[in-house]
Amino acid sequence: MRRQPPRALCVFCASSDRVDPVYLRLAAEVGRAVARRGWTLVSGGGTVSCMGELARAARAGGTRTVGIVPRALADLEVADQDADELVVTDDMRARKGEMDRRSDAFLALPGGIGTLEELLEVWVSRTLGMHTKPVVVLDPDGLYAPLREQVDRLVAGGFVRTRSRDVVRWTTGVQEALDAVESGWAEVFEQVSVASVAEEMLEAEP
Repeated sequence: MRRQPPRALCVFCASSDRVDPVYLRLAAEVGRAVARRGWTLVSGGGTVSCMGELARAARAGGTRTVGIVPRALADLEVADQDADELVVTDDMRARKGEMDRRSDAFLALPGGIGTLEELLEVWVSRTLGMHTKPVVVLDPDGLYAPLREQVDRLVAGGFVRTRSRDVVRWTTGVQEALDAVESGWAEVFEQVSVASVAEEMLEAEP
């Protein structure tokens, strides 16, 4: 019997209260779209800016939310106490590890250096074969264009392999981004299924 693909999406996004409201609306749209697909939302566990809009919209849509926040931020009373599950970690490193462990795919929205750090970490670990979870970026207005250009330059210079660059899927629309997550899951599931069949055939040989 074939297993159903996983359905827990980790979203990285901004926590700054100085961002353009367009990004708040984008985060809320993502939260609603995640809920419509029936996925669990895993996020940074904050109530401010895009992070808060994302989680509130997902809950309003009826889906489960998991917030993971370091104790230093929880103590500042920005933790999402309304989350279905709120996990408080000792520090930022433990936070990222817990987010990774509980998630089956990663989606980066426009954000600051924290979002960049989270994106790059799951990107690198994917290229090293430490996980096979989809990594998707939603960039509707080209905020990350300089990052893509920089990575292209690294590829041209021989610092990064082409296949390492290409494990990240770049999108500009919410539905496109979630469809990319879905197709990433399907590809991994198909690869696992093919490998399992091949292994069974080998074991059956005399």
